Order: sequence, then structure tokens, then C-alpha cells
Amino acid sequence: MQVTVVEGPVSRVGDLEAGASAAVLFPKQSGMVAALVNGVIVDLVAPLEEGDTVSGVHISSPEGLAILRHSAAHIAAQATQKLIPAAKLGIGPPITDGFYYEFDLPEPLKPEDLEAIEKEMVSIIKSRQRFSRRVVTRDEAVAELAGEPFKLRLIGSDSGAEILDPEVMEVGGTELTIYDNVDVKTGETCWSDLCRGPHVPDTSYIPQNAIKVMRSSAAYWLGDQKQESLQRLYGTAWPSKEELRGYLEFLSEAEKRDHRKLGAELDLFSFPEEVGSGLAVFHPKGGIVRRVMEDYSRKRHEEAGYEFVNTPHITKGALFEKSGHLDWYSDGMYPPMHLDSEFHPDGQVKRQGADYYLKPMNCPMHNLIFSARGRSYRELPMRLFEFGTVYRYEKSGVVHGLTRARGFTQDDAHIYCTLEQLPEELNSLLEFVLGLLRDYGLSDFYLELSTKNPEKCVGTDEEWDVATDFLRLAAQKQNLELVLDEGGAAFYGPKISVQAKDAIGRTWQMSTIQVDFQLPQRFDLEYQGSDGAKQRPIMVHRALFGSIERFFAVLLEHYAGAFPPWLAPIQVEGIPISDSHVDYLEGIAGQMRSLGIRVEVDSSDDRMQKKIRNAQKQKVPFMLIAGDEDVAAGAVSFRYRDGTQKNGVAIADAINEIASAIADRVQV
Repeated sequence: MQVTVVEGPVSRVGDLEAGASAAVLFPKQSGMVAALVNGVIVDLVAPLEEGDTVSGVHISSPEGLAILRHSAAHIAAQATQKLIPAAKLGIGPPITDGFYYEFDLPEPLKPEDLEAIEKEMVSIIKSRQRFSRRVVTRDEAVAELAGEPFKLRLIGSDSGAEILDPEVMEVGGTELTIYDNVDVKTGETCWSDLCRGPHVPDTSYIPQNAIKVMRSSAAYWLGDQKQESLQRLYGTAWPSKEELRGYLEFLSEAEKRDHRKLGAELDLFSFPEEVGSGLAVFHPKGGIVRRVMEDYSRKRHEEAGYEFVNTPHITKGALFEKSGHLDWYSDGMYPPMHLDSEFHPDGQVKRQGADYYLKPMNCPMHNLIFSARGRSYRELPMRLFEFGTVYRYEKSGVVHGLTRARGFTQDDAHIYCTLEQLPEELNSLLEFVLGLLRDYGLSDFYLELSTKNPEKCVGTDEEWDVATDFLRLAAQKQNLELVLDEGGAAFYGPKISVQAKDAIGRTWQMSTIQVDFQLPQRFDLEYQGSDGAKQRPIMVHRALFGSIERFFAVLLEHYAGAFPPWLAPIQVEGIPISDSHVDYLEGIAGQMRSLGIRVEVDSSDDRMQKKIRNAQKQKVPFMLIAGDEDVAAGAVSFRYRDGTQKNGVAIADAINEIASAIADRVQV
């Protein structure tokens, strides 16, 4: 038979024996772990048919890595059940940079269990077992998996018995299949699992020195808090030991930069148990950084023509019924508080109360500001801005420091404009957003365009198409990579999100810009046009940082706690060699404070070297050291955060250098 073989930009005709597979075309040394046949990824050993178009899926491609890690997840499950025969299987998908597998276990996994599982995984890989796909009927699967209750529930879900998580790899294909791990030498089936695949041809495709069991945690079945709590085993797998080593080094660096760890070490913020999960309190030093961030943002917004507003933290539920949030977003809102009811002495209702909600969004209240009086076309575009604190009930399992909190402050703007003004407004918005992010030290960006989810949207197709096209055009003008996120938009309109890479290459979603035709209609927003007729404005939602807290965390990790001087809570530490030099440094500190420089003098009983170490641990950008010679010369020894030092620097020169670094927002 003949097939078309695609290798990069080149295609050729391949002559194969009838029933041959893509494994003939792509031997192991090619690095291919699966085949793309007529646009569908299948096992490398799947039989081909006359006229098929075939290309290889390389192990280092995103699809190849997912297959490698999914196969490693099977091996982890096989190893776990060999060591803990009572283990019942949950789900085991590939995830970013690794995989997990969930189990119902007699007791939680301990560190020594993880070591034993990894050792057994290596043994399985060495034994060279083939992944063999087998189609089964529902009845056959039920009979074969009678001892696996969670797998049986997945089989039942095909007929609507359970809602499936997107990570479920066991079912969801056109047919039910089981993968057998078969010993290549003896033909014996060593282990089996319900799975739709695909998988690598055999375990030898997984380098035994490029896998690692990472950790375990508790997890609810299919992420539902109402379901059973299982044990989730996390692992990682890579095409080579060098890539695994690089990943582990990356994790080590990321751990050092963890904002929760740095927040405690640098005394910036905390999460008191008495306050509640996901609710941060900022300490004085953290409050300084936050204030500086906000002040600079406020200044830039004022220069760009934004008007500042303030709205309350709580509102009647009717407002969110009108906006649609109670229909589309109620799961992410805190429960209502029923207030203002009045009763007669006999218990009869005298006055009906109302449900009040902590606000999850600021936009409905900004609409009320717009509609508070008549508006003219001459007022447009109207740019309203607020540092508005919102509250969202995130599940406890996803709350993560400042980056996924339950209470946070958005730098939230809403722009009301005409359809004719929209293209230029979007273009200037993106330029403003990117420019401000660069001012804070981020520079590596790409853009993501999120389009309509047909199952979760309001408005006409035409409105969505117009809004999406305008966003696409504005994004293309920035000369940045544009990635499509199909179906990822909010219910009321498409959005552009700015994705930024930090110092160690991680991507963070930062600013979002959403075009909204819907809320102006729901709130009956109008302005008087130049012809005197009433017209509907278009609304643009824009959060530049996402939230102050999240952006704080991103910058803290980006700089590993060593903020540039303009953001640092303490910009200068005065270090006297002895007590007799304290007053001298206090005098210099007074001069700097008059210029707005944040300075402290360490007058503790610690020795000078200890004071220097303390300042370095606190990542203070500049240290001014003074002894007898400095006092006599009217100078200081000028020490930088990296340990370099200049001696005998005139006081005025030292202050000028510090002030210039702060004003220019440079890193030192």
C-alpha cells in the first residue's frame, strides 16, 4: 500500500506492506513516539491504511511530551499497585512538566513510599514492557475492572452518570479501550488500565534516568469537594537526563523565589489563620512597596486621562442579577448576607430584606456611575479607574499565596467609548499597558486572544465578531506574538491578555483588555450623540496588574526579593562602625529623608559585619558605612547589594547616586 509521509515541509510517498504501522517509517532512533495519521494522533504501532497521510510525533514536541508523561503515569500506577496491592486507581493524566495519578489508599503516602515507587518505576522501564491497546465493550470493561470502583464510575460517565474533568484520559474517545503492559520477552500481561491513549510503543522509550516521583497530596475525586478524598502522586518525565536536571534546577530556583517564603523572610505580608484562607495582611515594609506601586500607577493613569472613582465592597444582589454575574459567576462569589428585614411583634414580615454580596467585580458599579446623569458624546471616551477590592470564593485547594487569593485589589478601569473610537482606544490601551509593565521591569511579552465560548456567552454573533476583530487588529499593531485561546473569553466579551515572562522564564498572565457590548445593554447605558439621538456606548474592561496582590507576588519572585531601589521598602541602610558614628549617619539620613529616600540607620549592638549581613539578607540596595576616617573627610563608604564597595565617597555624591537610581527606576 502507499501512504503520504510528511517530514517537516517535505512530503513523499511511502510504499509499505499491507497492515504496516508508522513504526516502520519512524524507528526508535528518530525520536518519534507516536504518529499523526490524517490529523489524529495514534499509537506508533497502529496499522495504516491505503492513502493515509502520516507524520511522526517527536518526543520533544508538546504532544510528544504529553504522551511520554502519560505513559510514565501508567508506570507509576503499576509500580504503586505492585507495592501497595490495596491501591485503587483514580485518574492519571499528563500535566504541565509532568503527570499525576490518583489512588484510594489504606493510608497516606510517606516519603519512603515515594522513593520505593520511583525505584519500582525504573525496574519496570528496564524490563521493557510494551503498551498494547485493546478495544473492549462496556460489559467487558465492567467485568475486567470489577475491582476498580473509580474506573467503573468513569465507564458509567459515558452515559452521563458523572461530569468529566478535562484531564480524564480514561474515556471520551470513540470506543472504550484498555492498555495492557506486556512483557516483551514472555508475552505476559503485567498490568492493565482503562485508557484512550495514545502511549509510547514500550517502556524503553522512557529514559530511566529522566523520571522522578516528586510529591504526593490529597485531592478530591474529579476535583469535587463533595466526593472522596484520594491520594495524588505527582511525577515528572523528560526525554533526557539533562532536561530532567535542568527542570529540577529550575524548580530549586523557583522555590528560592517563592513569594510566600520571601514575604515571611522580608517581613512583607502574612496570612493569619484568624483572618482566613486567601486573605493577606500587609506589614509596614510590604505596605511601602504596595503604596509605591499604586502611586506610580496612579500618576501614569492621571497623565493618560483616567478619572478616579471609589465604590463600596458590598452591594445588593439585584445589581449582580442585572449584570448577569449571579447567572454566570455565582460559584465564584461569597454566599449572600440577608439583611434589612423588619418584623412585627407577632413575627410577621413588616419589611422584606435583601441579599447583599461582597462584590467579585467592580464593573457593575462603574456602570452606575456612568448612568448617574445624562452623558454627551463630548465626554467620550470616558475612562474610569479604581483600586477596587473584590472578593472571590476560590476553592481551598487552589488558593495560593497572593497569586490566587480570596480578597484582592484590582487596578480596574472601564472605558466607555463610541464604536468609531474603539480601534484607537484599544491600540492606545495596549501601548499604555505594555509601557507601564516595562516601567516595573518586565520586558518579555506575548499576547493571547480569548474568543467566544458558545456554551457560555451572551450577545449576538455579530457583536462578538466585531469585538474580536477590533482586539485582533490592536494586538497585531504591537508586533508581538499573538496566540489564540479559543473559547477562553468571559461570558460578556472577548479579551486580549498580556502574558509576561519573568527572570527565570515562567509565564504570568498580567493585563487583560475585554470588549463588552453586553453590559451597556443590560444597564441601558446611553449618551447623546452629535445628532441629538440617544446612542449606546461600548464598554472596555481593563485590569493592568490583574490585581495589586498578584502583581506584587510576580515582581517579588521576578526580582527574588531584591527590588530595584525605587520599589525597595528600605532603600538605604546606614551602618556605623561604632556607636560614636550613629549621629553622623543620622545626619546624612535626615538629608536623604528630605528628598523622599527611605533610609534606616542600624544603631543596634551588633558588630559591623553582622549589620552588613542583616542588610544583605533584607536585600537593601545601598549601604552607607561610616567610621572615623569617613567622619573626618565628610564622606562614607558606599556598599552595594552585590557586595562591591567604594570607599571615601563624598556625602553629596553618594546621595546623588542613590537619588538618580531611584528616579531612573534602574536595578542595582
